[in-house]
Amino acid sequence: MAKGWESKSVEEQQQLAETPVSKEQIEQNKEREKAENARKVQALKLNIARIREQLDRTSNERYQQMLNNELEHLQAELSSLQ
Repeated sequence: MAKGWESKSVEEQQQLAETPVSKEQIEQNKEREKAENARKVQALKLNIARIREQLDRTSNERYQQMLNNELEHLQAELSSLQ
């Protein structure tokens, strides 16, 4: 029985791959990608702000170094998205 379900899934995937993509679908995909990118950028900015706040509050040198490393990583990721 499991093989039957598996083959149906493969058939559906093949049919979907053969179906032409409309211009509307392409535009919707672009809009989704833009929205997803905007969400990622916002999340990164919030994390950067959180880390900067933690840096201001701590006096532990090891923790500061760890936060600075994380901050550099997030800023690099943010610049790659923008």
